[in-house]
Amino acid sequence: MKLPEPCGPLSAGVVETLRARPHGPHAVPEPRAMGDVTYPLTDRDFQLALWVLYELHYRGFDDVDDPHAEWDPLLLVSRAALERTFEHTVRQLVQDTPAEAPALDDLGDTPTAQVTAALVRMTARSGPSELAQFLHRRATREEFQAYLSERAVYHLRESDPQSFVLPRIGGAAKVALAELQYDEYGGGRAERLHQALFARALASLDLPTDLAPYVAQATGATLASVNLMSLFALNRRLRGAAMGHLAAFEATSSLPCERILRGARRLRLPDAVADYYDEHVEADAVHEQLAIRGICATLVEDEPELAPDVILGATACLAVDGLAGEVLLDGWRSRREDRAAG
Repeated sequence: MKLPEPCGPLSAGVVETLRARPHGPHAVPEPRAMGDVTYPLTDRDFQLALWVLYELHYRGFDDVDDPHAEWDPLLLVSRAALERTFEHTVRQLVQDTPAEAPALDDLGDTPTAQVTAALVRMTARSGPSELAQFLHRRATREEFQAYLSERAVYHLRESDPQSFVLPRIGGAAKVALAELQYDEYGGGRAERLHQALFARALASLDLPTDLAPYVAQATGATLASVNLMSLFALNRRLRGAAMGHLAAFEATSSLPCERILRGARRLRLPDAVADYYDEHVEADAVHEQLAIRGICATLVEDEPELAPDVILGATACLAVDGLAGEVLLDGWRSRREDRAAG
């Protein structure tokens, strides 16, 4: 994968710095005044810049020759500056949606009981999203393919962020996370990797299976939903939030995947598309309990001080993923209205 084309001053600063291939430490990309970023969670320039810096910790870029770029101290300074703004905005969003995060003190006598009850309550009342229902009943083939293209930024790297957390936790929580990841990575069968299943779904629709074209068109909100996982997973202090995010993600996946599966069958999409979502209807129903009780509850039992972070991660997952879905739906509705008016 090559570096994406920048879409503004922040992403241009990062991309041009990586393309420059300097000897020694990279220059710090000149940041755009943060006052120019209206809202970081939907600002594509902001999120693309952060995504590129995060991708250095995953598989990197073919046109970045410097093997030390991943740990270049000045690039890490740039990443930290973006992360501070990103994390602040996420925390503010969570604070502004108190209905999603019940007060822990009202839910049990121990941090473990409180976190378990909170996660169950938060995810139980989060039914299939408006986006999933739209894909089920109303989406055209073009819109369904657009959804797959938008989600490819995550699904072609599915579960990779959470694997960074394995060495950051211990005991029963580590074992449960390893069990969940084993399923996500195909249960010992490379052809059943969830990433590979999604790539086959794309290929069955004659869509590319490499990540680059999807990054090039993803909205800022979609990039934010992916960057959120990296923010939590790549910062050890946020390991509790990473696991809370995972729990909310898994616990709210099975029902939407079932609706999306019905939409794929309604549109008579290839079997490979149905296979991906059918796998998740079953797997994520199991992963829900594994993530909430096996990972989060046992993690908080060992480290009670992480309870608020677990709830932070879960609330952020629901809020940011919800925002990404709203942006996608709004775009489709706007295009439908334009066609109707024309």
